[in-house]
Order: sequence, then structure tokens, then C-alpha cells
Amino acid sequence: FYYSQIRFRYISQLPQKLDKDISIIINENNPFDKLTNLIALERNLEISANEFEGVGILHPLWGLMKFYFKSKNAICFSTGINIRKNMGKKYELEWDHIFPYSVLRDNGYGMNNRIKYQYAQEITNRAVLTATANRTKSAQAAYDYLTGVKENFPNSLALQCIPDDDNLWKLEHFELFLKSRRQMLAEELNDFLDNIIDTSQEEIKMDLFEMISAGENNLVEFKTTMRYDMKTGTVNKRLEEVILKTIAAFSNAEGGTLIMGVTDDMEIVGLEQDYQSLKNGTKDEFELHIRNLTNHAYGVDFSSSNLNISFPLVEDTEICVIEIESWNKPLYTTMSDKHGVKTEKFYLRSGNSSPELPTSELAGYINTRFD
Repeated sequence: FYYSQIRFRYISQLPQKLDKDISIIINENNPFDKLTNLIALERNLEISANEFEGVGILHPLWGLMKFYFKSKNAICFSTGINIRKNMGKKYELEWDHIFPYSVLRDNGYGMNNRIKYQYAQEITNRAVLTATANRTKSAQAAYDYLTGVKENFPNSLALQCIPDDDNLWKLEHFELFLKSRRQMLAEELNDFLDNIIDTSQEEIKMDLFEMISAGENNLVEFKTTMRYDMKTGTVNKRLEEVILKTIAAFSNAEGGTLIMGVTDDMEIVGLEQDYQSLKNGTKDEFELHIRNLTNHAYGVDFSSSNLNISFPLVEDTEICVIEIESWNKPLYTTMSDKHGVKTEKFYLRSGNSSPELPTSELAGYINTRFD
């Protein structure tokens, strides 16, 4: 996944490459080596230090950095809280400048100098902090801030690949700091990825946290809630239709996993609002409600044999995981438009979405898939 992102595997010829890669995953006994070899044919897999130069937080390298820091159990520099934990809005994760931008701007790294401005915004000048820590840090000089961090949490800097040489923390050595951290990150991320793709001995099952961190794909979908509308603060029955649509799309394809209580941005928010929208407010009632919906939409036979529903804790927050098996019959889902008019539609999982299959393709697909 991360190689495909940082090497922009799908930046061109998306349908062809995606179909080819999915076919490899389905048909090969050990697809990962083959997929990485395909990526290597287009671009070198090894990350070099100069790839970080001028790169901002929208680049896939930043996502890889955050995942790597979490895998090392890195902590917030001010609070000591593990950045993998979900601790509520006050402790949401943010990415702050190590050398404060306001200080850098006043020393020649503002927007009037494009190259130096990019250095100021570079991901190597970023650390993952909680929101409350970010507010506390404010515009504190890097040398003073990092010195305090090292005293309070001695190993925390290494966990986020911060150079230990305090001489580099001085403003006059800002660019040397970036150069040193680029090298650290390149070396550690390469080691990390090398270990991930070592599949020669045994297959290692991805745990739930890793699955969430990898994001949505053709086999995984996130939903913040089952029926509680976060925008209006009320129950929205049309959201239940979206849950059914996703279940059907997975079933009509090759199966998949629906995870509720997780946002599109991979934030683990839990199920509390959904629980409170039900009479007794329990996970048992939540599961019963889901099964009643699927019983009514697709029949008891499908609901009882093709859905595995569980409520695991991820970083002390309860979420709902529905594992959906592919079914031997096509599932049609009744959907309401904005006027409340209901129509039956056939949905199919494709990439990280569940589009309606066009009528022109429906008969052919059903004949092939459910023959």
C-alpha cells in the first residue's frame, strides 16, 4: 500500500493498473512480492533523503511518517500520551512546526522566498503532537522546546526521528537540521518497509489497527456512524440505507469488511452517538438493529450466514466490525431519493467506493458472477 502511494503507482492508467493489481491479489499465492516488483519496474523502491526536500504534508511520505511513528509507539512531546491513542477532541493529533513558522518567517523563510518557504513547511520540520500540546508549544524556539522535551521524555525525540544533536536545534542551523532529519527518516523508513514486505517465511495477518491505518480500499470501508447524522445531530434513516448499500456492494463482489465508528480520515470515534440513538443504548441492541435491517433487506438466510459482527476495542474505543462474505445470489438495495421515492439498485465494490452498476452492464455481470 505505502509503496503504491509514495511511488504514485496509480497516477496514470488507473483502471488498467488497479484491475491488474486486484487480479494479482486474488490469484497469486504470494502477491506482495509480485506487486512490489511491478512498482519497482516503474520507480526505485528505496526512499532517498533528497525526496523530502521541499515536500509538504499533502505528500504520501507524510502519511507514511505518521504511520511509522505510531508503529514505534511514539508519544506527544508535551503530554507524553501515545499518539496511537484516541483521547477525545482535546487530544486530537495535529502536526506542528518544530521550528516555529513565525520565527522562520521573520528570518527569511517567508512567502516572499519560495524555496525557503518550502523548507519552513517541509515535513521534516513537523512533529505529531496533540492539540493541547500544540497550543502550549506555540512559537517557542526549537532549541528551548526540544531541550525541555529531552529532559521530560528522554526517548521521545528518537521515536519521531528528531536528531539528538542539540547544536542542530539552533535557528542558525535550521537547514542542517532538515538535512540530518531527512537522512534519518530515509534510513528508518526504508528499514521499516523492508521488514513489512519480508514475506518469505510466513503470512502475518494484519491486525485491526493496521487495517484502519492502511485506509479504505476494495476490501475495507469506514463509516462514522450507522444512523446518527453528525451534521444535524439527529437520527437519519437514509444513513442506514448507505450501510445496507455497502454491505450489498461487498457481497456482490468478493466480500469485505465494514468498520463503523471510524471516520474517512481514519479517526477512531466510537459508537456512542449510535448507541444513544437506540432505546437501551447497548451494543447488543446495535447488533440486533443491524440484523433486523439486513433481514428485512436481504433475508434471514443471508444475514445469519454471511455476516460476522463484532465489537472490538481499538485504543480503548469500541467500534463495530462487520465481515461480509460474498453471497451466491445478487443483492438489490432499496434506496430513497431526496423526495423519498424508493428504487431498487445493484451496487458493486470497486476500489474504495461502492457505485451502482450501470444497467447496460448488469445482466452480463450477474450471468458471470452468479452463474
